[in-house]
Amino acid sequence: MYRTLVFVGSIYLLGVAGVAAQNDISHVNRGNKLYEKEKYVESEIEYRKGIEDNKKSFEGHFNLGDALYRQEKYEDAARQFSEAASMSNDKKQIASAYHNLGNSLLQSNQIDQSIEAYKEALRNNPKDDETRYNLAYAKMLRQQQQNQQQQQQNQEQEKQEDDNQQQQNQQQQNQQDQQNQDQRDQQQQQGQMSKENAQQILDALAQDEKEVQDKVKEQQQKKAKRYRVEKDW
Repeated sequence: MYRTLVFVGSIYLLGVAGVAAQNDISHVNRGNKLYEKEKYVESEIEYRKGIEDNKKSFEGHFNLGDALYRQEKYEDAARQFSEAASMSNDKKQIASAYHNLGNSLLQSNQIDQSIEAYKEALRNNPKDDETRYNLAYAKMLRQQQQNQQQQQQNQEQEKQEDDNQQQQNQQQQNQQDQQNQDQRDQQQQQGQMSKENAQQILDALAQDEKEVQDKVKEQQQKKAKRYRVEKDW
């Protein structure tokens, strides 16, 4: 049966063991107490003070990332978790940092990067089921995103094809309309030429008839004159 995946967004918070007199540890511990009271802005301030005293404090960077994450400052949180991961040789600490890094990246919609972070967490702690679960969830989101992108591309391609077909149909219609107009113009011109030719023929016939009549009149006039001459003589 298909199982619906739900993102497990828990964030690991690290306590600090050590001499309380050290300033950075004191700030981190105070930050943890504020964090547990959900006073994330105040806890952020304490963690930053701890980092100022010890820039290589794994706990300071890690827990600062937690406080930023709770304030939905996911990109800033991701930077702190990445810093923390580079400051420890303990595999479980590194795995926890990458787990939280994956969560921050996923919340920032950087799905591919979150998948790589979860994978790195599992390399350092293969038994972390929560990380494995989040990795599966991130992969599912990526597949959904790819499907949506493919669907959008298909829709855009279909729209482009429809637009091209409509444009082609319009061009063909315009060409057909132009051909029809040219044909009508040609027929009209031919009709006009036929009338002109007919008129020319009629004029020619009229001219021929006139010439014939003129000749007939001329012959008649000659006969009439001859008749008169013979009668007088």
